[in-house]
Amino acid sequence: MTSHDHIKLTSSELSSLFGAYVSDTLSICVLSYFLNHVEDSDTKDCVKFALESAQTRVKKEESIFRAEGIVIPVAFSEQDVNVRAPRLYSDEFILHYVSNIGVMGLNAYTTALPTTARQDIREFFSLCLQTATELFNQSVDILLNKGLYIRPPYIPYPQVTEFVHKQHFLAGWVGEQRPLTSTEISFLFMNLYRNTLGSALLTGFSQTAHSKGIRKYMERGAEIGQHHSAVFAKFLEESNLPVPTASHFTVTDSVEAVFSDKLMMSHTAALYNAGSGFYGRSIGGSSRKDLSAAYSRLMIEVGEYSLDGAKIMIENGWVEKPPSAPNRKDLAGG
Repeated sequence: MTSHDHIKLTSSELSSLFGAYVSDTLSICVLSYFLNHVEDSDTKDCVKFALESAQTRVKKEESIFRAEGIVIPVAFSEQDVNVRAPRLYSDEFILHYVSNIGVMGLNAYTTALPTTARQDIREFFSLCLQTATELFNQSVDILLNKGLYIRPPYIPYPQVTEFVHKQHFLAGWVGEQRPLTSTEISFLFMNLYRNTLGSALLTGFSQTAHSKGIRKYMERGAEIGQHHSAVFAKFLEESNLPVPTASHFTVTDSVEAVFSDKLMMSHTAALYNAGSGFYGRSIGGSSRKDLSAAYSRLMIEVGEYSLDGAKIMIENGWVEKPPSAPNRKDLAGG
């Protein structure tokens, strides 16, 4: 077989496949546990669809790795979850969590697809994108039907076209602030929502982690999420906009271990890494200086927390090295 008969995977394609495999195996663990406890039939169908989709993707990813002669990542398995552990989260939380899986999938696959050249990999990520869209739409329909969908604030429709002529539009340090734009409201709302959901997830992790140190780390993460939510809520309140509530993100009082500490730490790292990306986008879409400053400050807090988590994971041997370029100096040294 010549190089013209088979094109090797690029570093971008390797990265996307590696990340997708780790994420999918983690999702299988979490969704398997949820499926064992969810009671609402509509929510159960949604969880089942998400689980079967992840299982199908894992099989395809493994077949690609084998065909390329690439070692299959360790990632996560049934050893990282106790599906028979008592219920930790409410059905309402589970439905919102699954909806967020759809959102995260949309973000991940829209990033992976444009960096992919090989036809079979493009076809795979295109299918993944379709599945993520279907999951998101299915979960939102159920949330709407059950009255559980949390809508962003409403604002009046514009009646005239306006252009910005004053530098005050960019103001935000002191003095009277202009009202928030629809773009700024959207970012504030979504960041508030994600932090509230993440805080509830980490609260459950803090109750059920094996290690006392991991419990403390999860408790700290939940508190950071609550703090960030409060910051975003304050901006909305100052513009006389309603602050969405998420009282149905219920966590039970169970303390029996559900997931391995490795899985919970990896899940938390993924959440906070994604959060940093969302904050970066929010800075780009926010013209008011006080908003940009707030996002920048919160990103530093997220970075410090993530760094502490990375140290814990490395100390415990939980960080699986992604495909990397060879160290030429080591090779040259023999």
